Amino acid sequence: MESDKNKMLEVLKFLSENLYRIIVQAIEQNSKYNIEKNLREIRIRIQRPIILKLQNYDILIEYRVADRDIMQTLERLCENSIYAYKNQIKEGFITIKGGHRVGIVGTGIVENGEIVNLKNISSLNFRIAREVKGCADRIIKEIVNKESNTIYNTLLVSPPGKGKTTMLRDIIRQLSNGIEEIGFSGLTCGIVDERGEIAACYKGIPQNDIGIRSDVIENVSKEKGIKILLRSMSPEIIACDEIGTKEDVQAIKLATISGVKGIFTMHGKNMADVKNNLEINNLVESHLIEKIFFL
Repeated sequence: MESDKNKMLEVLKFLSENLYRIIVQAIEQNSKYNIEKNLREIRIRIQRPIILKLQNYDILIEYRVADRDIMQTLERLCENSIYAYKNQIKEGFITIKGGHRVGIVGTGIVENGEIVNLKNISSLNFRIAREVKGCADRIIKEIVNKESNTIYNTLLVSPPGKGKTTMLRDIIRQLSNGIEEIGFSGLTCGIVDERGEIAACYKGIPQNDIGIRSDVIENVSKEKGIKILLRSMSPEIIACDEIGTKEDVQAIKLATISGVKGIFTMHGKNMADVKNNLEINNLVESHLIEKIFFL
């Protein structure tokens, strides 16, 4: 319980004083929902109510969010230097200490076809980071190839919000540390954390437990990240979240034909969704993906 409370407090301290007071009051008034344990997101939208998203329930706080609430909160997130966080803001999120991620949307400023900044920020989404160590225990033995002390190239498939990134993180942690009970030695894992959701680095330090033999490159495309890891870190396993583009698949092919194993995730519900993505289905048909798990 104390850990859950600490995680929540890590996030609440970034809110403006007004929002902090309102949300803390709502949490106290709704204690029956065990918000400290079940809080998943805090949704703040200008001129609309605040929404606390729990695991299976939404709590609406009937307060109309003002522009100053948004800006004061953003200033705290950026340590009073919004310009210094420009690169993160233009990507639509900021990762804060503890591995929590704050989604940011507003009006895009576009130059040469690319978003270079956001203005008129209209919504913030605080996503509470929660590690679930051991959640991969049921499938990890199916992923590991004990005879050669490596893994099968694996694809995790699930709809959004159903835990595939959490599962991927725990698999990486176990493969990186080694699994003594099955005689599996730890392997060097290279993680391409394009959106900062796997390792959740804060000022370069992973906030999530990704194991002792893991190297992370974040805020780059999976294509570029894989190539950099192959050149510089000699990974035995490559891990990526939410693959699907032609460029992703080309980089994965480069890694696998180089003898590097991989574990990846994609959005989907069933095998039909895998087959409908022609790029990923190509990996499956060519046997570069050896095992698929539907979560």
